[in-house]
Amino acid sequence: MTERAEPEDRASGVKSRRWLPLALVVVATLIGILAILAIWAKRQVLETDSWTETSTALLEDEVIRDRLAGFLVDELYDNVDVQAEIAGQLPVAARPLAGPAAGALRQAADEVAKRALERPAVQGLWEDANRTAHQAFIKVVEGGGDNVSTEGGDVVLNLSTILTELTAQLGLPDGLADKLPPDAANLEIIQSDELEVAQDAVDLLETLAWVLTVLALGLYGLAVFVSGERRRETLRSVGFGFVAMGLIVLFVQHAAGNAIVESLAETSAGEPAVANVWEIGTSMLVEGAGAVILYGIAIVFAAWLAGPTRIATRARYALAPYLRQPRLAYAGLLLLLVLLFWWSPTPATDRFLPSLLLIGFLVLGTEMLRRRTAVEFPERVTTASPAGMAQTMAQQTRESISSRVRARAERQESEAAASRLEALERLARLRETGALSEAEFEAEKTRLVDPATEEEQ
Repeated sequence: MTERAEPEDRASGVKSRRWLPLALVVVATLIGILAILAIWAKRQVLETDSWTETSTALLEDEVIRDRLAGFLVDELYDNVDVQAEIAGQLPVAARPLAGPAAGALRQAADEVAKRALERPAVQGLWEDANRTAHQAFIKVVEGGGDNVSTEGGDVVLNLSTILTELTAQLGLPDGLADKLPPDAANLEIIQSDELEVAQDAVDLLETLAWVLTVLALGLYGLAVFVSGERRRETLRSVGFGFVAMGLIVLFVQHAAGNAIVESLAETSAGEPAVANVWEIGTSMLVEGAGAVILYGIAIVFAAWLAGPTRIATRARYALAPYLRQPRLAYAGLLLLLVLLFWWSPTPATDRFLPSLLLIGFLVLGTEMLRRRTAVEFPERVTTASPAGMAQTMAQQTRESISSRVRARAERQESEAAASRLEALERLARLRETGALSEAEFEAEKTRLVDPATEEEQ
C-alpha cells in the first residue's frame, strides 16, 4: 500500500509545484493592478509638479478653456454691478445707455475671456494659482505650516488674479477689480470638514503605493524562484502578467471615465468638458499602463531569447563570443541604456528609483544571458581586442562558407547517385527485354558504378 502511494504523492507534488508559480503570478498581477492605480493617484494628488503640469494641460484644451472662460465671466457679473459701474463713468444724460452697454459687453465678454486665456501671461497666472493651491493642500493634509491652518480652513484655487486681468481686457473701470469679493472666482478643492478624510486618504495612498509595488514584484520574483527547471516558462508568464496588468488598467480607466462623465455632467453639453478633464487627469495613468505593457513585452522577448527555438539558439550562438567577455557585454548594455534614457519611452526613465530598478533588472538579465551562453557554447570564445573580434568574424565567415560548400557537394553527390540508380534501372529493363546481353549489361553497370575503371581501360 505504501509503495503505491509514494508515486502518487510524488506526482501530486510535481503538479503542485507547477501550479504554485502560476498562482503566484496571477496574485502578483492582481496586486500589481492596484499598485499602478495607487502610484498614479499618489503622483497626481501629492506631487505639486505633476498637479501643475496636469492643470496646464487642462487649460490648453479648448473645450475646458471655454468652460473656464464662461465661469470667470459669470463670476464677474455675479459679484459686480457692471451696469452701475458703467453708468458711473458716463455723463448724466448718457447714463440710460449703461444698461444696453452692459448687455452688449456681456455678450462679447465670453469671446474676450477665451482670447485672454489663450495668452501666455494669463496661462502663467493659472499655473501659479494651481501651484499655490496644491502647496496649500499638501501643507493642510500633512498637518499645516506657518501660513496654512488645518483647523476650519478650506483649500481653494484662487483665480482672482485672472479675473482682474479679464476686467482689464474688457475695458472696465480700473478700480473695478478692487471691488470684487475676496472669494470671487474661487474653485474649492477641499472643505475643512473633509480634512480628516483627506489626511487618511493621503496616508493610505503613500503606504499602498510602496507596499503594493514591493509585494507584487516580490511575488513575481518568488514565482520565478520556486519554478525550478521551469523558470524560463514562469518568466514568460510574468511578462504576460505585465501585459495583462497594463491592458486591465487601460480598461478600468476607460470604463471609469464613462461612469464619471455620466454622473458629473449635468447636461449633454457639459459632457465633453468632463470627458476631457478625465482624459487629461488620467494621462499619467495611461502612460504608466503603456510602460507596463512595454516591460511585459520585453520580459516575454527575454524568455524567448533564452528558449530552445532554432532562431533563439542561433541568436545566442552568434552573441556567445561577445557575451563571454564582460567588457563587451556590459559595453553593449551601456549603449542600450544610453539609447533607452535618451528615448525615454516610459515614465520610469524620468525618476531616480524606478530608473535604478530598471537598470538593476537589465544588469541581472545580461548576467544571466552571459552565463547561459557560456555553458551552452563553451567553444565560442573571442578576445576583447578589435583584432580578436575581426579574427572571430573571419572564422565565422570561413565556417559559413565551408558549410555552404559541404552542403553543395552533398547535394551534387546525392543527385549523381540518383542519376546512376536511374541508369541502372534502365539497363536492367534492357537486359530483361533482351536488348542487352549479360556481358554488355555487366560492362555498362561497371562503367556507371566505377567510372575510374573505364578510364584505366
